[in-house]
Amino acid sequence: MQERAEKEMTGWVGWSFFAAVVLILVGAMNIITGFIALFDDNYLINTAGGMFVFDPTGWGFTILIIGALLVLAGFSILKGSLYGRIIGVLAAGLSAIAQISTIRPYPIWSMIIIFINVMVIYALTVHGDELKPIT
Repeated sequence: MQERAEKEMTGWVGWSFFAAVVLILVGAMNIITGFIALFDDNYLINTAGGMFVFDPTGWGFTILIIGALLVLAGFSILKGSLYGRIIGVLAAGLSAIAQISTIRPYPIWSMIIIFINVMVIYALTVHGDELKPIT
């Protein structure tokens, strides 16, 4: 019976922890932003044609759900879960796409969040397998 060779953990494993922590932080920010958008219709600066995709309430629910996914994925990644990495990549992609809807009113904030999401996707896809599952 052959034993599986264990993959050596490199310094890049820090990127996976970075991705998990950032997912949790960005998810928490999205949850807060989602609640603010739900309860304050004047939170967003609406342009003449409205927002890109939704009204503020619809956008608030969208960001709230994505934020919850990001937080759950972040904690799952810290445990070394493959499913957490998959959900993390999908949720980070959705978060980046959702930020496109606020580029006109908040261009700098949106671009920062999009960049962070791209870095998270990079960390999870390239170096995410170095995390060992906690048993």
